[in-house]
Amino acid sequence: MIKDVRAVVVSVPLPQPVAWSNVRLSSREYVLVWVEADDGRDGFGFTLGSRFDNGGKFIQTAVNDLVAPLVRGRDAAEIERIWEDVAFQTLLLGRRGAVMRALSAVDIALWDLLAKTCGRPLCDLFGRYRSRVPAYASGGYYYSDDFDADLARLEEEVVRHVELGFRAVKVKIGRLTPSRDRARIHRVLEAVGPDVRVAVDANHAWRDAPSAISDLRALDDLGLWWIEEPVLPDQLIASAQIAEALVTPIATGEIEAGRWAFQQVVDMRAAEILQADVTVVGGISEWWKVAHMAACRDVPLAPHWVPDIHVHLGAAAANVMALEYFHGDVGVLNFDKLVAEPLGFENGELLVPDRPGHGIVLDPEVIKRYEVR
Repeated sequence: MIKDVRAVVVSVPLPQPVAWSNVRLSSREYVLVWVEADDGRDGFGFTLGSRFDNGGKFIQTAVNDLVAPLVRGRDAAEIERIWEDVAFQTLLLGRRGAVMRALSAVDIALWDLLAKTCGRPLCDLFGRYRSRVPAYASGGYYYSDDFDADLARLEEEVVRHVELGFRAVKVKIGRLTPSRDRARIHRVLEAVGPDVRVAVDANHAWRDAPSAISDLRALDDLGLWWIEEPVLPDQLIASAQIAEALVTPIATGEIEAGRWAFQQVVDMRAAEILQADVTVVGGISEWWKVAHMAACRDVPLAPHWVPDIHVHLGAAAANVMALEYFHGDVGVLNFDKLVAEPLGFENGELLVPDRPGHGIVLDPEVIKRYEVR
């Protein structure tokens, strides 16, 4: 039985401010969630907070005040039923956003608890397909308004990723003019060489399809792996028009929640690659439904961030083409600062931990240091 559910918010400062097409950040918030069983075991889940300071408190409130009362006293193994009940009871308060992220974190914690109870790594509960999952090194943010200095920093970063064994990288676009962004990508392609794949992420930099198509044609002849989120996630018609107009595949889905949203993306041909994020979509329970739907349509997944969880899902789902990994030196997504035993990687692949559950081992002293009270 589930004895308690609790959530805390931590804010971890970045080593220096970073930017993408339309946002600048100096810290990252994470909402950490524990589900405690009456036998003393617990499961851990988490999600990313807001882009603005103290936004994580809304997710924390959703966990503590909305989800926890619906979960306490339930059989911890009834994960599917719990998900269905919580989603229904909170339907009018948030089918996406803070409430769905709260449910995602609790669902992850429940699966972690179940895997620990079984004494198996999380991926084994779904049927392991592999023990090493291909990954790409994500980064390439805008670190400085000085174009030449930023270009040098970008080149240094992608070269370091290749030296670490990664055979694919991703960098940002959309903040500068098309010609300057093309110069950035050219520098990356020259630096990493022809055998390394390069994807780009626009973070919905354009407002409409005509503008996006016009600007992105400057990159469409470069053989990029994919172009990510050229427009806002709800602009599916525009995304479909862009996907049809360009040769480079379109990827999206990191902010989508629920299986039906992803089904609509696929039905409308709004993207060729889905980026379901387990901490956003509705947790592990909902992520798997998206993965199975995509497999039925021969659509690959490249999950957004969260490699500590996605490494298990990618180890069991054959249609996961690559995982997103942020090396600590990039200093953008710094969840590793909270972890005592970081995820291992080798030759561009992430290694599945052999510990029961998802295997995340937190550092309690660091969490205490960064906790938002």
